[in-house]
Formats: sequence, C-alpha cells, structure tokens
Amino acid sequence: MKITPAWRVYLLGATLCVALTICSRHFSDRGGPYFMASLTLAGIVYLLAIREFFATPRLPRRVVVIGLLLAATWNIAFLRVPAGADDDIHRYVWDGRLQRLGYNPYIVVPSDPAAKGLHTPETRNLNNPDLPSPYPAGAELFFRAVTAIHESTFVLKVAFVVCEFAIVFVLLDVLRCTGQAAHLVLAFPWNPLLAVEVAGSGHIDIVGALLLVVSVAALVRRWRATAAVALGLAIAVKFLPVVLLPLYWKRVRLRDTALAAAVVGLLYVPFLSRSFFNRSFLNPGRIPIGSLGTYVQSFRFNGPVFAALAQVAPPQLLAGLAVLVGLATATWLRLRSAAPEWSPDPFAWPVFAWPMAASLLCAPVVFPWYLLWLLPFLTSASTLLIILWSVSIFPTYVMWHLRTLGRSWGALPGWVMLLEYGCVAVAAAIIAFRRFPRSAIKPPSH
Repeated sequence: MKITPAWRVYLLGATLCVALTICSRHFSDRGGPYFMASLTLAGIVYLLAIREFFATPRLPRRVVVIGLLLAATWNIAFLRVPAGADDDIHRYVWDGRLQRLGYNPYIVVPSDPAAKGLHTPETRNLNNPDLPSPYPAGAELFFRAVTAIHESTFVLKVAFVVCEFAIVFVLLDVLRCTGQAAHLVLAFPWNPLLAVEVAGSGHIDIVGALLLVVSVAALVRRWRATAAVALGLAIAVKFLPVVLLPLYWKRVRLRDTALAAAVVGLLYVPFLSRSFFNRSFLNPGRIPIGSLGTYVQSFRFNGPVFAALAQVAPPQLLAGLAVLVGLATATWLRLRSAAPEWSPDPFAWPVFAWPMAASLLCAPVVFPWYLLWLLPFLTSASTLLIILWSVSIFPTYVMWHLRTLGRSWGALPGWVMLLEYGCVAVAAAIIAFRRFPRSAIKPPSH
C-alpha cells in the first residue's frame, strides 16, 4: 500500500518528537554522545520533512494542527529541564533584576564585590561575570518586563516559547496572504534548533525574530509605519537585522523611518538618565553599550572567515566588514526587485534570510542560536543552503561537552567546522552544477 504524503509527515513528526524528547533528557550533557546522537537523528528527520513539505503542493489542515501539537510536545519536554549553568539566560535574569532594583546593567559588573548582595541563586554563577551586559536596550527592557512577573529562568523560557508560537501564527497569516500552502509553516517550529535554544537554553534572539517577522508581515500588508517601527524594535533587541535596511528602501516613508528611530531612541532614555544616579556603581556620561566593545575585540567562536582575516586586519574593521557584507547582500537583492512597493510574491519572503546569513558567515562569533533569526524565512527551496546550515551547525555543541571534561572555551576541533561548513559548500556546489545549462558542458560537434 502506498503511503500518502500526509502519513509520511505524521511518521516524520512522530520520529522527530521521540528524538527531541530523548535529546531533552540529556540536555544537562549538551554535546555528549547521547545528546548528539538524538539531535543528529532529529536533524536528519527534519531535512526529510523539509523535502516532503517542499515537494507536496498541499496537505490537509489537520496535518498542520497535528504538526503544531507535536512541536508543543517537544517544547514542553525541553521546558521541563533547567537551563545550562553557563547559558545566557542567567544574565537575562540578572539584568532584569538590576533594572528593577534601580541599577544600570550597562555599568554594573556582576563580580563586583559591591554587587554581591544583589545576586540570587540563579544569577550568582552567570557567565562572563567580569563584564557588564552587552545587550541593546530593547532586550534589556524585555528582561525587566518578564522578571517583573517572576525572577526565574523558567518564566523567561516560557516567554520565549510564547514568542516562538506567536511567530507561527504570523507566518500562517503571511502564507495565506501570499497564496502559499499552510503546511509550509511547519518548516519553522520543526527545526530542532528551536527546541534546544528556545525551550532549552532560552535565548533573546527569538524575541527579535518575532519583531522582525511582524515587520516583514507588515510590509506584505503595506503597513509601512508598523513595518519600520517593528524593524527598529528588532534591531533594539540585537543589532543583526540592521543589515536589512536596504530592503526597506522606498518601501517605507521617511516619516516612518524617523518614527522608528525615535522609538528606538526612547528605549535608551532610561539608561541614559540613570547614569546620573547610583554613583557607587555608575560612570556618568558613558554611552550605554556595556561590554559590546569587548565582545567584538575578544570573543571568538565558529567564525572561519573572521578567523582567516584576523591575521591581516583588526577586529573592529572585520566586524564592520561583516556588517558591510550583509548590507551589500541586501542592496543587491533590493536592486533585483524593480518594484518600489513590496510584492506579495511568495518568493520575496525568503530574501530576508540571506543578508543576515551573509553577515553571520563573516562574524567573529557564530553561536547556534544566532541562526534563530533566519528560521522564520526558510519557507522555500531557495533557502535550502541555510536550512542545511541550521542542521550542520549541530556539531558545535561538542564544545559544551569538552568544557565539562576540563577543556577551556576556545577554538573548536577542526573536524567540527569542516563538517559544518563543508556540508553547506558541497550542497552549494551540487545546486550550482544542476543549474548550469547542460548545453554549456557539451563538447563541440565536428
């Protein structure tokens, strides 16, 4: 008996659910053999599911509903496990707590003896305790809002999962507006990175991704002011989507841009004004960027292009180059579109992933959760390389396991980056070969 596409999706979803549930049970040994084996299986199943999604014109609505219920199941499994001791989410709790106590997270250093009494058990051992916060104002205010409900990593993780499913509902609306099949929405919540880095570790990137999706969805409906403000808020969560600015050229008005800039500026006002208080901790007049400069100067992880160029150029210049590459990619994509207004063309949605992917490729640090920004836009076969990258990046989790064995944080084993980027390079070569006209390689006739 022939298995229908719907039943193939059910089988793949059930297998993915089992694999990720097993993975969640070994989350405390991230990068360990059982974690990696189950996550690798989940990645392979996800790629097979992507093939099914893109090859099938339409699937019944019940497939989407069941697929989302399965995604909720494995998200709950990861929510039940505590975040890792080194995960950034402990810093989020600290930053939110500091603000509610009247201190500035851009200045207060967690390891400062004067700040000892401000800690809770969840913040006492946060990572990089000798540095103030590097996160933009939008992220800081989100931390404050969530910790006002309850100061815990669990509540933050729940808030991040809510953002993840909010993206699903926005995507469903976009797919309907652009005439695409609703089942393509499953390409987003089924990506194993979401389970590990949103429900598991809990990363603020998913909040920025939600704001960015809202912005692009507003472009689809030609709500230009909403699109501009939402993009500004996304940039205020993390600076990565700034490379998308060329894609908004002539699609939003000048007054919309001014409104967005004003909103982002207002987010920083509490941190600027607070620099005149709490003088025991603060340095009045300092621009509120925290440890961002130290991040660019010193942090390195999984960035092959940056590492290769670091021999001949300073890190600040290379960080600027990474931004420039993203802006150049967005400019090229914008110039390819002759229409000044946004088109509801279903192939236009994925173009928002490429400038960010290009910028990340040249960045000094490429943590797995940085790819969360790209995942909502992977709804077409034109983004197969990025989809593959979101799976081939899994071997980088080995570094977390190596740390438990006493190895200091630093360069990944050579085979990890070879596997991660080699898979993408080979896939790119295969795609290029298949697109090359056969007539171009035929020998001339005599």
